[in-house]
Amino acid sequence: QNPARIRNLTVLAHVDHGKTSLTDSLIASNGIISARLAGKLRFMDSREDEQMRCITMKSSSISLSYTPTRPQPREGGQAVEDGHPHLISVIDSPGHVDFCSEVASAVRLCDGALVLVDVVEGVRTQTIAVLRQAWVERVQPCLV
Repeated sequence: QNPARIRNLTVLAHVDHGKTSLTDSLIASNGIISARLAGKLRFMDSREDEQMRCITMKSSSISLSYTPTRPQPREGGQAVEDGHPHLISVIDSPGHVDFCSEVASAVRLCDGALVLVDVVEGVRTQTIAVLRQAWVERVQPCLV
């Protein structure tokens, strides 16, 4: 794999704003789990206590394949592959303040961060805290 085609991303947000659900959806897009189970399975929460409490306590990672696509210029054209596949390592991090050291470690390992903001609750205290952590580590955030 060409190092120029490898990216490390972490998912950051306030507690219960959908980090694990987004990660499940990304995993489903690679065919690892069913799209119907995405958001319900909590695939990255591998510890029994995480599954019981429905909360991520330890950062977990998975490598996924991504091939860039572009839309066809003709009417009703489907997207076609447009380049070489990329390896995207995604780290699902906790959102609760008690596990901020896990977030700090995840951010240090990454090239970028997907920052989730709940459309109903908006920006909360942990949203600001994780953005600050990304800023300190010079990690490029992307609002999702």
